Amino acid sequence: MQTFNHKKNPKYPKKKTYIATVFALFLSLISMFGAGAADFPMPETVQAQEAQQPAEESQQSTEAQPAEDARQPAEAPQPEGAQPASSQPDFSLYAKAAVLMDAGTGRVLYEKNGYEHMPNASTTKIMTCILALEEGNLEDEVKVSSYAASMPQVHLGMSKEDSFRLKDLLYSLMLESHNDSAVAIAEHIGGSVEAFAGKMNQKARELGCKDTYFITPNGLDASDGTGVHGTTAEDLAKIMSYCIQNESFLEITQAPSYQFTNLAGTKHFNCTNHNAFLQMMEGALSGKTGFTGNAGYCYVGALRREDRTFIVALLACGWPNNKTYKWSDTRALMNYGLEHYHCEDVYEYDREFAPVKIEQAEPENGRLYQDVTIPLKIKEEKIRVLKRTDEEIRTIYEIPETAKAPIKEGQQLGKVTYYLGERQIAEVPVYAAKAAKELKPSWYKEYLLKLFFMEKELYFGQKEN
Repeated sequence: MQTFNHKKNPKYPKKKTYIATVFALFLSLISMFGAGAADFPMPETVQAQEAQQPAEESQQSTEAQPAEDARQPAEAPQPEGAQPASSQPDFSLYAKAAVLMDAGTGRVLYEKNGYEHMPNASTTKIMTCILALEEGNLEDEVKVSSYAASMPQVHLGMSKEDSFRLKDLLYSLMLESHNDSAVAIAEHIGGSVEAFAGKMNQKARELGCKDTYFITPNGLDASDGTGVHGTTAEDLAKIMSYCIQNESFLEITQAPSYQFTNLAGTKHFNCTNHNAFLQMMEGALSGKTGFTGNAGYCYVGALRREDRTFIVALLACGWPNNKTYKWSDTRALMNYGLEHYHCEDVYEYDREFAPVKIEQAEPENGRLYQDVTIPLKIKEEKIRVLKRTDEEIRTIYEIPETAKAPIKEGQQLGKVTYYLGERQIAEVPVYAAKAAKELKPSWYKEYLLKLFFMEKELYFGQKEN
């Protein structure tokens, strides 16, 4: 029978000494870990400072790194989204206030007094229409009140106790700009003109309008203790940008003409679309005219060419006999947008990021001192930006070098932000591609037990030749 010779295996101590040593170590470690995670001296976690580290210490950009103070966009001296004055074209517009807007982002590409509150006449009716589409049913019966029937021209000529389909009145509202139809719609949707005006103002706030106040659903000149009925060219463009996302709104405003009757079938009506811009330029999408003595001629319209959608809003664009000024200004601004702005893909969905080291994470292979890293992924989507040829897109990468366990799969660990000038145009999250468990004292206990029994087996199973 072969016997184990300690002299031939000097790395192993004598049996009794080995067992005593290992067992004592095991008991001491069990005692230390048994006190709980709070008593265990875990290593400190060092997390990357997003957009605050020096460029050479973090993954902030693929190109030349911006200076520290350039990573956070500075406050623009103009309202959000406005073009710097130096970059604006020198137009000779008739309108006292005008805006050219990118409908996709709400970015103002050109403005002339675009943030000044002014009366906006029947361009108000785009808000009346969209609220009716969102809160009403096109087949609803709308009963006419004496107040609605009393509205001045331009009017449908309805009488008290007349009844109409809501859908028919919306064509009357948008094609002929009938003031009585606007009031009848408002009373049907809101219960009263005052309550409907409250809905209009709430919707304007939801759309980001900063200086809009509605009193009437038809845009007739009005004022109360709070303010004057009106908006800004920028706010009006925002509202139109929202409206054209509704297919029913587009169907109504694009119709060349429309015929209908009251529900009794005793009155017949014919409406003709007065938005001449629809036939002026290829891609003309929608629009609404307006006029009052205080507001002058007003217009808001939309045009779509390929992947570009522009909004033009004009306020106080002449008075009689200058009815055509609005068409001249609209074409000039739309052509400027088409000639100088194009769409560009900016999203780097195929970019590869360095794996993030996860501290205090449970080793995947059971080795205590093995670093744990997880790969990163970014959502695959298309981001197209409308920009001038001379404008540059700036990309900021905020990716940590380390993170602290636990990490869930799909958890956001960083982001990529795109800027056009000082305006943020997109922000894309960067996710963990897999999970990482937190390293807890219980894992150490299991690890030591495995180690103890593995060494025991190795010791007692070793045979001499």
